[in-house]
Amino acid sequence: MQISEETLQRLLACVQKPARYVGQEWNSITKDWATVTVKVALAYPDIYEIGMSNLGLTILYDLVNREPDMLAERVYAPWHDMESVMRSAGIPLFSLETRHPLAEFDVLGFSLQHELTYTNVLNMLDLAQIPVLARERTNKVPLVIAGGSCTYNPEPMADFIDLFVIGEGEEVLLELLRAIKTWKEDPLSPSKEELLRRLVHIPGVYIPRFYQTRYANDGTLTELSPSIPEAPPRVRKRIIPTLGPVPTRPVLPHIQVVHDRGMVEIQRGCSRGCRFCQAGIIYRPIRERPVQEVLEAIDELVAHTGYEEVGLVSLSSSDHSGIAKIVEEAMARHREDGLAISLPSLRLDSFSIQLAEMIQQTRKTGLTFAPEAGSQRLRNVINKGIEEEEIFRTIEAAFKSGWNRIKLYFMIGLPTETDEDVLAIAQLVRRIYHQGKALRQRRIELNLSVATFVPKPHTPFQWVPLASRETIMHRQQLLRENIRERRVHLSYHDWQSTWLEAIFSRGDRRLGPVIYRAWRSGASFDAWNEHFDPHLWEQAFQKEKIDPSSYLREQAPNELLPWEHIDTGVTKDFLWREYERALRGDLSPDCRQRCHNCGILQAFAKERKRSKNTWGCP
Repeated sequence: MQISEETLQRLLACVQKPARYVGQEWNSITKDWATVTVKVALAYPDIYEIGMSNLGLTILYDLVNREPDMLAERVYAPWHDMESVMRSAGIPLFSLETRHPLAEFDVLGFSLQHELTYTNVLNMLDLAQIPVLARERTNKVPLVIAGGSCTYNPEPMADFIDLFVIGEGEEVLLELLRAIKTWKEDPLSPSKEELLRRLVHIPGVYIPRFYQTRYANDGTLTELSPSIPEAPPRVRKRIIPTLGPVPTRPVLPHIQVVHDRGMVEIQRGCSRGCRFCQAGIIYRPIRERPVQEVLEAIDELVAHTGYEEVGLVSLSSSDHSGIAKIVEEAMARHREDGLAISLPSLRLDSFSIQLAEMIQQTRKTGLTFAPEAGSQRLRNVINKGIEEEEIFRTIEAAFKSGWNRIKLYFMIGLPTETDEDVLAIAQLVRRIYHQGKALRQRRIELNLSVATFVPKPHTPFQWVPLASRETIMHRQQLLRENIRERRVHLSYHDWQSTWLEAIFSRGDRRLGPVIYRAWRSGASFDAWNEHFDPHLWEQAFQKEKIDPSSYLREQAPNELLPWEHIDTGVTKDFLWREYERALRGDLSPDCRQRCHNCGILQAFAKERKRSKNTWGCP
């Protein structure tokens, strides 16, 4: 039953930002609940302002609602004030479009993009009055599914999720919903267990209850294998051969969100091969959206939203073969509209500055570069493939072109890193700063973001340990002592949140009880510094008799890793070869220049044969 307008108004009178919960935004889609067969609630386990900026959910919302017998509605994690009044009033968590309780949907689909949102998933389930543990759910509650980058190691959340979607969701989500439609229409009404046994046949679907694990006496994983014959030993990610339609009528938020602009995904995948980057592996291979399709999408997006800025989204936007034509033509078409084009990810080279000069005709949308490491030696280790003088030429061109604010991303705690490598960051930043002052003859500003490296699954660095707390704090202190320029703003990640992210990133099923206990003790919004309480987690590990350091150690090359049953299409042999090249400091060329036989092309060929997408296949 829908939450009434009167009830909603009583709730909203008690919260700081009621616009997060009212729905009815421009371009939102509300279908007739009574006439639609399959209903899915798309859930983002963080607040409205963050979830509304997620392009993946926007794409799925658009695709599902194109189907006449399906509907997709949205829900985000309520902030503490809203949660408090909902619990006090006994009001379950509801969708924005029709205000139906989540328990009335057929599917509740979570997007897992960051490990520190895991307790929010549990909190949303509980607030929705849905059993938190998958084993306690009956036929009458929604099927709880999850997708997103974190599902490439789904094991820490295996106790809570009925079904994981591995890979790109555009095709597989519709396949799942059609199978559920058939199940609902079956007069014999088979059990939920039978439904799951049917769904396990869909490629890209991982159902944890159909797999068993075994551990050695020392705690290392020795087996993760199917417990029923229908379940595949390895679950290969889904890959769409061509990018689907751009959502050109996105829901327009009531309040300012993190990325308050239109977005067009111009390319998926990256050929650069940075060895620390999980996205570069899991989104392989590269697929470009045709230039004309991008331009038409920009035209429609502006017409349907009134956005004055459109971001051309990709892991490396300047690598699109037609990027110059896209920018030039889009600027020409919308010059009178004052449209600003932003390129969220630029590589450090002269071509990026040529692009930046093209887009500054209306207004400067900011420049962000990611050298990642300060020394040439360490950039070679991580396969960044950019020489120091190229960095300075690019930054110099940016200053000369009129930019006086630049953001730079670096990491510390990388494999083989020394204090000298960290000091090289400070030296590089100081030189850039003084270079800018000399060129601009006025105030310049550098925003320096220094993350702590977390070894991620399915990367060449998946075997390396997390750097110790003492090492990271020492190197952060080195940066503070050696970067003292007034207009250089240094920020870095706190150790405790990095520690927890790394544990979840490399974790196994034994972390389920830890997550559950920490949540029951009050953990939520762990990605927010002001709400993250590391003591809750330390106590949870202690009470569950789990040693967190076991997840942070160096992994042996022949060790069974908790995520090895998830197949990205990239072989373990390739990852190990790249790790060995990293230790030697050898660079690997861009995949567009030379194929490294990583395995993805063979996997992609199989996906092309299987794909039945309606938007066309080359």
